Amino acid sequence: PDQRQALIKNRLIQHGRVVCIQLAAELGVSEHTIRRDLQELANQGLCKKVYGGAVIAVPAAGDLSDRIQSSGADKTRLGHAGAQLLRDGSCVFIDSGSTNMAIAKAVSIEQRLTFVTHAPEIAVELVRRPLCEVILLGGKLNKHLGASVGPGTIRQLETMYFDQCLLGVCALDAIEGVTASDFDDAEFKRAIVRQSSEVFIALTADKLGAVARHKVMPCEGISTLMLDGEAADKLPAFQDIHWSLIQLATAKD
Repeated sequence: PDQRQALIKNRLIQHGRVVCIQLAAELGVSEHTIRRDLQELANQGLCKKVYGGAVIAVPAAGDLSDRIQSSGADKTRLGHAGAQLLRDGSCVFIDSGSTNMAIAKAVSIEQRLTFVTHAPEIAVELVRRPLCEVILLGGKLNKHLGASVGPGTIRQLETMYFDQCLLGVCALDAIEGVTASDFDDAEFKRAIVRQSSEVFIALTADKLGAVARHKVMPCEGISTLMLDGEAADKLPAFQDIHWSLIQLATAKD
């Protein structure tokens, strides 16, 4: 069983998703045995069971300030890629998240943009750009998200329309789409998408192929997806989705 579960775990890491019937045929065991293996892996927090199989578990995330401090070179590269997509004169909503903070840091002092955000730390970073206007939405701050969420913040959001939005993502799966771990955060993200003409997502490989608890939007609603180079093995599952894909090289390439 240990060897079989190790193989299943490797498949999850490589592809983000496994299917019971396929694993059973490949390994010469019953589907019941595979389901039991998946349950044990789920109990260890390594995967989440879904209909017909399992997907890789959403990586644990600390508070926003901690995630910003621990951001590595992959997020820095994604940050520069994201900033280059922002068109001068646009009104841009920037969601909370450490990758979106990397994008905020990469915004040039020569860019002329209007930013709206509900994340104070991101607003403080953006207000340093002399040609940018920054609007900070108010409300009760969620410490983990590093942003205000809830009905009051959504009401403020719904008075605006955005040319582009940078959506923070907990998980992205080819079938389940964009999902979020927090109920209020998912509701807020759905509101962002409704108010935005284009949806941009910058994502590290560990979130690709994963599924969180709350639905946000289908993959088809994403205008542009930016990925670090480690995500290459998981991309075949997304081959039928029509979006603009920007895949960055890894630091070692």
